[in-house]
Amino acid sequence: MSDPRAVYARWAALYDRLASLPVVRSWRARAVDALDLSAGETVVEMGCGTGANVPALRRRVAPAGRVVGVDLTPEMLRRARGHADRTGDGVHYLLGDAARPPVDDVDAVLATFVAGIFADPAAAVDAWCDCAAPGGRVALLNFQRSANPLATPVNVAFEGFVRLSAPGARLSRRSHADAFERRVATARDRLTERTVDRRYETFAGGYLGLVSGRVE
Repeated sequence: MSDPRAVYARWAALYDRLASLPVVRSWRARAVDALDLSAGETVVEMGCGTGANVPALRRRVAPAGRVVGVDLTPEMLRRARGHADRTGDGVHYLLGDAARPPVDDVDAVLATFVAGIFADPAAAVDAWCDCAAPGGRVALLNFQRSANPLATPVNVAFEGFVRLSAPGARLSRRSHADAFERRVATARDRLTERTVDRRYETFAGGYLGLVSGRVE
């Protein structure tokens, strides 16, 4: 079994470029909007990667708020710190496991494109909800296969993406995608159980699902 940290480190440069594409930034902006952030709040991104969401998060909590990025891969965080717009006052990066976040009592939690990689996604969502203060909002953005019959070619590409996001497993492309979507569904179900004032939307032709809720 490959060490996921080594795999993600090798892909950090490509991930950084893809995460910065304008269309991807627009998807991420919708996830940030779902948090209903206010100036002065503290928001944590679980599995922050190279910090692509940080500029949008910081704009919403500035000038006195804090943005904390948690990631397991040192190379991802090194690249995040190498971007001038992803560093500075109020921005902090922590090396750690997003399933056991080293933070508590925060105002909002964001997880983009990571819920499907955890062996126990329900436990990860529980940890995210537990570290949010009462009334804090949690948002999950994830890829998914589209039910559109014209989407078959893109669904095949999705299955390839899932293989890259779950290194080391010896499964067929479709087995990977099925397992990935089950984990995402489990994460969404647990967030639904743990929150109120929930919202769910799909976009990008049905390939993206965004669910958010407020912790009681």
